[in-house]
Amino acid sequence: MSHTAGIRQAQKLKTRQTLLDAALGLLEHQSLSSLGLREVTRTAGVTPTAFYRHFDDIASLGVALVEQTLGSLHGMIGAILAETGDSEVRLDRSVDLIARHVREQPAHFRFIAREQHGGVGPVREAIAAQLRLFAEEVAAALADEPESRGWHEEDLLMLGGLYVDHMVITASAMLDAGPDGDTQVARTARRRLRLVTLGRLHWLDAPSPDAGS
Repeated sequence: MSHTAGIRQAQKLKTRQTLLDAALGLLEHQSLSSLGLREVTRTAGVTPTAFYRHFDDIASLGVALVEQTLGSLHGMIGAILAETGDSEVRLDRSVDLIARHVREQPAHFRFIAREQHGGVGPVREAIAAQLRLFAEEVAAALADEPESRGWHEEDLLMLGGLYVDHMVITASAMLDAGPDGDTQVARTARRRLRLVTLGRLHWLDAPSPDAGS
């Protein structure tokens, strides 16, 4: 890549991020479905034509915000899950990771919490897809643990989804609690995860609810 092309690419990425940041700031006070393209471009200081060089519409900008918020967590969560040793330690570190991200990026997580069940279909679907991917990644990591011996793939995916749902609830609770209350939220989250872990150890003790059908 030539020097000039590199400068153009850097400027393009900067403009794209400026649009994302402008939208995120506006979304602190409204939902994505009520956000106007001209409102975003005016706040970002760019023309509507420039917007269309990066996004097809407001929905595609929202999808990009989802990927920016949740996509960055995959590698970090994956690294924690890949660690050997006590599973509770890994779960504790996962809670710490969520807490840190919520503190560092509260606007991003407020956006996810609001739009997970919001009125913009592609954004709802993007959030659901990211959470499904998280559940699959967690299930794959759980499958390698001795405690999962004898588990069906469907049950592992259910457990992975349970952990992911709990993390989403924890992030929302931390947003509501604010900086002064997130320590208690994290403590409760760890205790609930330990309860799930204890239940997991006895999952195969009881007959399947489908056994008699």
